[in-house]
Amino acid sequence: MWLLCLLFLTVFCQNQAQNQAVLSHSMDSGGRCHYTFTVASPEESSCSGSSTNPQTDAVLSRLTVLEDLVGRLMADRGNSEENLQEAYSQVTRERNQLQQDKERLSKQVQELQRTLAVLSQEAETLRRRPCQQTQTSGEFQHKNRPADPADDSRNGAYQEMKAEVTVVPASHLIPEGNHNITGCGELLSVGDPVLHRKADSITGKYGVWLQDPEPQGPLYTNKTVWRVDAVGKDVRQIFVYEDMDQFSRGFPMKVLVLPEPLESTGATLYRGSLYYQRRRSRTLIRYDLASESVASRRDLPQAGFHGQHPYSWGGYTDIDLAADEQGLWAIYSTSKAKGAIVISHLDPMSLEVRKSWETKIRKKTVANAFMACGRLYTVGSYMATNTTINYMFDTASGEGRATSVPFKNKYGYNSMVDYNHAQRKLYAWDNFHMVTYDVRLGRVSRGSS
Repeated sequence: MWLLCLLFLTVFCQNQAQNQAVLSHSMDSGGRCHYTFTVASPEESSCSGSSTNPQTDAVLSRLTVLEDLVGRLMADRGNSEENLQEAYSQVTRERNQLQQDKERLSKQVQELQRTLAVLSQEAETLRRRPCQQTQTSGEFQHKNRPADPADDSRNGAYQEMKAEVTVVPASHLIPEGNHNITGCGELLSVGDPVLHRKADSITGKYGVWLQDPEPQGPLYTNKTVWRVDAVGKDVRQIFVYEDMDQFSRGFPMKVLVLPEPLESTGATLYRGSLYYQRRRSRTLIRYDLASESVASRRDLPQAGFHGQHPYSWGGYTDIDLAADEQGLWAIYSTSKAKGAIVISHLDPMSLEVRKSWETKIRKKTVANAFMACGRLYTVGSYMATNTTINYMFDTASGEGRATSVPFKNKYGYNSMVDYNHAQRKLYAWDNFHMVTYDVRLGRVSRGSS
C-alpha cells in the first residue's frame, strides 16, 4: 500500500508543472485511506476560485502586498528627494537675497555715517560762527563781516574803511543831525554768506526759501520760515517752519499744497501771501497763506515764460517776483524789449501792473536779480565764487548804471536771490545750501534818487 502511495506521489511531482494535477488523501469512517488524483482541464483552470492550494494562495497574496509596499516606499523616496531638492534651492535663494540685503544696508549705513560727519562739521561751524563775529571795542571792523583771527585787526579795519570810502558816493552821505532821512539808500556792500540749512535730496538742488517781511495776522509771524524745493515737474509743496532754529533742524510744523504748480525759483512772500508764477504760463498767482487758497490771479502782459527769457543759469526763471520797501515787483522780459530786463510795479492785491520800466541790460547775461529800495540789482555770475553785483537801475530816476559790489557764491550754483527789507538781508539758494547775506544801504534824504 505504501509503495503505491509513493508511486503516485512521484508521478505527481514529475507532472505537476505540466498537467497542473492535484493528489489528495482522506480517511473514511472505517479507518481506511483513500487517495484521489485530479487533473484540471483547461476549462476548469480558467474558472474563478479554481485554486485548490490555500498555502500557495496565501503566499501569492503576501507577495502582492509586499510588492505594493515596496512600490509605495520607492515612490515616497523619490518624492522625498524632490522635496528636499526644492527646499534646498529655496534656502539657497533666501540666503543669496539676505546677502544682497546685507550689502545694501551696509552701503546705506556708510552713506548715513558720511552724512552725519558732514552735518556734525557744519554744526560745529555754526557753533563757532558767533565767536568769529564778535567785535572788539574801538575797532572799525564791518559789523557784517566775520573777523579773521589770522588777519591783523588794524589792517583789516583800515581796508574795510578804505573800501567804504571808495564805494560810497559823497552825495549819499548825510549828517546825523538831518532828520529827513529814510534809511533806504543805494546798496553799499554785501556780507559773506551764512549757512542755515543744506538740502538732503536732489529735489533741493535749487528752490525758494523766505521769511515774510510784513506778515499779516497772528497765524504766521516774521519768524516763520517758508521753503519750496523747486526741482520737479509738479512743484506744489510749501514747507512751513516755526522759526529759523526749527528750519535749521529740518522740523517743519506744517506742509501746504498749492492748488496749481509753481514755476522755478521766482516766488516771493509779502503781507501774508505767496506770489508765484504758474507753471508753463505768464499767469501770476497770489496764494493767501492764512486761508490756504488762491486770492487773485492775472496774466503779466507780454511776459516771456518757460525758457524764453531766463537768467543765465536757466531753470525757466523768466518771471522773478520780488518785494521791498516800496511794494511788489516783477522782473522779466518781453519780445518787444528784445530780452532786456523789464521791471513792473504790481498792485499786491489784484496783481495789476501799476507802472513799468525797461532797462538796458539783457536778462540772459545776468545770473540773478533783486529789488531793494525801488532799485533793481543784478548779480553777474551764479557759479564764480567771487563775483559782483554788476548793475543797478533806479526806478525813481529811470536811469541805470554799472556797479561793482562784491558778492560770493560760496557753493558754486546760486539759483535764487531775494531781498527781505525787514531783516535787511539777502536770502539765497546756493547748490543745496540755504544762506543769507547781510547788506548795507546808504542813507538818503526823501526825494533823492
